[in-house]
Amino acid sequence: MKKASEVTFITNNLKEAYQELEDGKFEDKELFKFINRAKADLLENPLCGIHVPNRLIPEEYTKNYCVSNLWKYDLPDGWRLLYTLAGDELKIVAVILEWLTHKEYEQRFNY
Repeated sequence: MKKASEVTFITNNLKEAYQELEDGKFEDKELFKFINRAKADLLENPLCGIHVPNRLIPEEYTKNYCVSNLWKYDLPDGWRLLYTLAGDELKIVAVILEWLTHKEYEQRFNY
């Protein structure tokens, strides 16, 4: 598997929320570190997460972002990072859709 050329965020608002974590309270700073580690892992191997079957992709993602593939990366402390892959033979881009607590993840996927 090729390395990802880039890891980005689906919206500027999400990118800003990520950047704000760095200066937040202790828990926010920890989450920022977890996401940074995930970004580094995704650059090295974009398939390092767990593939979510297409039938389980929440309609919100397909409707709002035209997501046709979804991956879950387990972060420490029960957090989940959801991302999709885009690109072609020359470039792979891992696009972060959101990060959720385990409880929010269960609600998003109706578990």
